[in-house]
Amino acid sequence: MEREPGAAGVRRALGRRLEAVLASRSEANAVFDILAVLQSEDQEEFQEAVRTCSRLFGALLERGELFVGQLPSEEMVMTGSQGATRKYKVWMRHRYHSCCNRLGELLGHPSFQVKELALSALMKFVQLEGAHPLEKSKWEGNYLFPRELFKLVVGGLLSPEEDQSLLLSQFREYLDYDDTRYHTMQAAVDAVARVTGQHPEVPPTFWNNAFTLLSAVSLPRREPTVSNFYVKRAELWDTWKVAHLKEHRRVFQAMWLSFLKHKLPLSLYKKVLLIVHDAILPQLAQPTLMIDFLTRACDLGGALSLLALNGLFILIHKHNLEYPDFYRKLYGLLDPSVFHVKYRARFFHLADLFLSSSHLPAYLVAAFAKRLARLALTAPPEALLMVLPFICNLLRRHPACQVLVHRPHGPELDADPYDPGEEDPAQSRALESSLWELQALQRHYHPEVSKAASVINQALSVPEVSIAPLLELTAYEIFERDLKKKGPEPVPLEFIPAQGLLGRPGELCAQHFTLS
Repeated sequence: MEREPGAAGVRRALGRRLEAVLASRSEANAVFDILAVLQSEDQEEFQEAVRTCSRLFGALLERGELFVGQLPSEEMVMTGSQGATRKYKVWMRHRYHSCCNRLGELLGHPSFQVKELALSALMKFVQLEGAHPLEKSKWEGNYLFPRELFKLVVGGLLSPEEDQSLLLSQFREYLDYDDTRYHTMQAAVDAVARVTGQHPEVPPTFWNNAFTLLSAVSLPRREPTVSNFYVKRAELWDTWKVAHLKEHRRVFQAMWLSFLKHKLPLSLYKKVLLIVHDAILPQLAQPTLMIDFLTRACDLGGALSLLALNGLFILIHKHNLEYPDFYRKLYGLLDPSVFHVKYRARFFHLADLFLSSSHLPAYLVAAFAKRLARLALTAPPEALLMVLPFICNLLRRHPACQVLVHRPHGPELDADPYDPGEEDPAQSRALESSLWELQALQRHYHPEVSKAASVINQALSVPEVSIAPLLELTAYEIFERDLKKKGPEPVPLEFIPAQGLLGRPGELCAQHFTLS
């Protein structure tokens, strides 16, 4: 193709080729010129070619000028005795496939502008190919969707090499449609299986791209809302799986399970666990199938274990899951570092939730209270101001544990039956001990800590003390609060004014003259 210099010249040349192809089938070979520009190294040139291909094949789809059915090989058709119209449609459909494959490659282009343009063109083809299918309907009401083309799109978004987070944010708008969301979930399952099969060590980039896409999928809450389709339909058939929320939930479950069954980077474990309780579990068809992932995450330790316990807690309480080691795992997370980590507030918020039931056995609650009291001996003041009310709340919820503070001559450190090294709270013998640590903290150097520890000296009030305002308390806030405290006001006293340095004025003068 002879090109005029500059982007404007290329645009005019492509425009002439486009008009020629659409005006006459005898000019079909001009498609090669348009597709050749798609391979150009000049970014402006192939961007114009993308726009031209979008208009060209969009028009051909609408006019029904692409072959419909199982596509035969180009060589077999062109050398055969079929009619000219059939040859033209098969030939043009092969050019359409070449164009789509090139657009799929451009989804990995370094320039976001190019990727965005290629995505827009491909999604236009998805919509038009859905409205004008290139496969034959097998029966009346048969649901047809361009699955292969859509797999190409999702495969480009889930690139193992290129960070596609920005492009995926653009793709989110298509997830508002029920049909594209349904097929995105199916295509994501295929993409994860393909990439994990091709790469012995899957690049972290792929996992990050996959999580970004999966976490953007949100299902409707009610059945009647499954009717907003990207590919417009004259009517919705009840036999279509895509029209039923139950099927969406089934595919949603398959998508997440196919992703979570693999070994993920630790950073992704945390991202998944942060959303599992409100964005994943409520939308699964069978939430208890998440048990394998959650127990695996629970063994990782630290913040990940805590977040995994939150998901397990939901399964236990809402879905009747049996998990006997739940409180043993939580008990194992209590160590001196828990007062210093950045997730301290979340830890104690969740621990308060996990221990909120009044039906927990006394020995279990006593073990948690005793472990926290022992750790409190070396905790900083900002943590103590939160953990001391936490322990008192445990005693309020479980009166049977108040024996821990009603042993006036209870054991001290050298004779304490409590075993701090025991991993099983049931075997720790905490209920035989006492909370002598709280009495020791009444002599703490910080007056507010001493005051908080002295609460056990009186009968505990029935209403619990909310620890929510104390969860985020920092040493800086305590310091600032202490600085703002006003000193004691002068106390008015009744007194006799001094009459002299050593006595009455007359006596002082007499002593002076006698000495002189």
